[in-house]
Amino acid sequence: MDAHRLQYLRALDIDVWVSRTAAAVEEPAESRHETGDGKHASPTSSDRVPSPESRVPNTHNTPIAHGPSPVATLDWSELEASVKACTKCALHRTRTQAVFGVGNRQAQWMIIGEAPGADEDAQGEPFVGRAGQLLNSMIKAVGLQREDVYIANILKSRPPNNRDPAPDEVTACIPYLHRQIELVNPKMLLCVGRIAAQNLLNTDTPIGKLRGQVHRLGNRPVVVTYHPAYLLRSPGEKRRAWQDLVLAMNTMQGVAS
Repeated sequence: MDAHRLQYLRALDIDVWVSRTAAAVEEPAESRHETGDGKHASPTSSDRVPSPESRVPNTHNTPIAHGPSPVATLDWSELEASVKACTKCALHRTRTQAVFGVGNRQAQWMIIGEAPGADEDAQGEPFVGRAGQLLNSMIKAVGLQREDVYIANILKSRPPNNRDPAPDEVTACIPYLHRQIELVNPKMLLCVGRIAAQNLLNTDTPIGKLRGQVHRLGNRPVVVTYHPAYLLRSPGEKRRAWQDLVLAMNTMQGVAS
């Protein structure tokens, strides 16, 4: 492991297990989210993240096909203008501004979150503030910078009091995200948080069961991990988030080979 990657992992407060022979990262044992106590355990061979080739792609969370959408043919400038002027749901009445997305529009990695919070609503950019800083560290841990990836949310407008998105709000807004995915054409989709994962994959499966496997959105691999805001509240789960990032990196290597 290079010194920069080790520095980022330490910034995440993640224990790094280094092999004496290969200096490879060993993954800590994973317990269920509901009962995990955050204690550190020595890794065994069964605790390591399997390679993508050894995993059976999840076919139970195939997204429901969406009908033709008027946004499906928009280019970047048209799409952004449409999002900023959108009044398809009631959230346009309470938002400060729509939060379109940010980053490299030709990125290989696309990160998908839930919805803007107060800081994002004020600044017009997804993942700012403390959660954004932690997301930046997670991005650096996979060897990238924030400007190397593209970041967007399921919703483009902030729900009042940061409540969960309502089904009609998701239905109105998610075509914008689907078009962003088509325009970016990433090789990897990283979903952060339960709401993002369940809505993108059209499932009600708990995040603890969505983690640890490679899902598919069309022909694109999707890896699910915890939301940075949750990791700030539950720092003991950062070890599992690192496992998810390792799975995503291994999957990317398989896609690129």
